[in-house]
Amino acid sequence: MRKSIILSLSLAVVMLIALPTFAQQVNKLSKKEKKEGWKLMFNGKNFDGWRQCNGTAMPDNWVIDDDAMKVFTGKGKKEGHGANGDILYPGEKFKNFELSIDWKAGDRGNSGIFYYVREVPGKPIYYAAPEVQVLDNVNASDNKVDSHLAGSLYDLIAADPKTVNPAGSWNTVVIKIKDGHATHTMNGVEVVSYTLWTPEWDQLILNSKFKNFPGFTEGVAKEGYIGLQDHGYPIWFRNIKIREL
Repeated sequence: MRKSIILSLSLAVVMLIALPTFAQQVNKLSKKEKKEGWKLMFNGKNFDGWRQCNGTAMPDNWVIDDDAMKVFTGKGKKEGHGANGDILYPGEKFKNFELSIDWKAGDRGNSGIFYYVREVPGKPIYYAAPEVQVLDNVNASDNKVDSHLAGSLYDLIAADPKTVNPAGSWNTVVIKIKDGHATHTMNGVEVVSYTLWTPEWDQLILNSKFKNFPGFTEGVAKEGYIGLQDHGYPIWFRNIKIREL
């Protein structure tokens, strides 16, 4: 009996020691993910592969923190006012893809994930690119409109806010685009579905703030860059990975 107890305790100790190892999969791909064609867009150590939108280097208000890319309020700026710190992953344009990102909002946090970004000199990242909202749904000032809540196709289609973890907690959003059909999944629950370049899409634009945006009236591109927004609040991004479909 004593040997059994000792063996059980030893196994328990081994499992406790091993648990951190199993948990430390941040910014890494599993063998299964590699086989499925996933590619990391952030290595957890530096900003290799990223730069400022319409720039050549990373903006000053981005740092590596908590194994994540963190954007914060720029020097001399007030919360809610970006410091021209929107960034792109410009090495490749994507058309049909599945993009997975972990994000965490600070108190009152607000940001966005963009796809099909067209980099136009003198124009902001949101000039012609759809945005998947990142938000502290509880305390952010931009939480009064349903389609402005986290996971939503910003100002176009609202996501279910019950799927979003509160500020200070990690969330995982997956954006999937295949032949124009798009879905947003928040923490494992599909929250938004739509099809680009259709009459229904055109009607969504006409009923939104983008109806007079030249980039949207010209039509959203059918491929482009992935981008992240600087909205002047602390936001963390990690486990950024993508696979082509």
